[in-house]
Amino acid sequence: MSTRYTLKASERKGTGKGTARALRREGSVPAVIYGDNKEPVTICLDGNELTKEYMRGHLFTTVCELDLDGKKELVLARDAQLHPVKDNILHVDYLRVTKKTRIPVNVPVRFVNEETCPGLSDGGILAVARYDVEVYCSALEIPEAIEIDLAETQIHDTIKSSSIKLPSGVSFTIDRDFTIASIAEPKAAPVEDEEVAEGEEGGAAEGEASDEAAEGGDAAEEEKTEE
Repeated sequence: MSTRYTLKASERKGTGKGTARALRREGSVPAVIYGDNKEPVTICLDGNELTKEYMRGHLFTTVCELDLDGKKELVLARDAQLHPVKDNILHVDYLRVTKKTRIPVNVPVRFVNEETCPGLSDGGILAVARYDVEVYCSALEIPEAIEIDLAETQIHDTIKSSSIKLPSGVSFTIDRDFTIASIAEPKAAPVEDEEVAEGEEGGAAEGEASDEAAEGGDAAEEEKTEE
């Protein structure tokens, strides 16, 4: 299961676009905490610290121990609004989580034992249909990744969701059996047609012979004329 990260936050009194813009100019990011049958709370976070966690790629799959003016809150980011050009974070929605909180969440897929996979050793290609999968689990026990073992996978094998052993308490949100990856045949290297190549060589040889014969015939005619 993924480890937690910590952030410091302060409650903000003002709301609206003007207040949000002022916070961003100061290097802060406005956010909101909701859920757990409590009133939403508007907060602001340090923009640099928040960006670091976002760039690590775990913001939506890792619980945050939020220090809100000295009071601890367990929260999970559920949405982030990004600037359309600069791509920096403009706003974050955080969900309060407890031991009872179960949520759907996208978790990355991780392939293991690729170096011993028979299909890949024979030149096969790993064709990935899904780089992440949506699972339903406890918000406090979100798996870092769903591991798929390739140790016994052969060329033409298809890895379905039904063949994956999930951690306890974790289930796929999709009911049907779906494809995650497969081992495809290696792409054949282009090979020149030997018959065509031989034909071209033969044609070239015949052409050379014809030219030589023509030159010989011309020489013979010249000799006859001289006689």
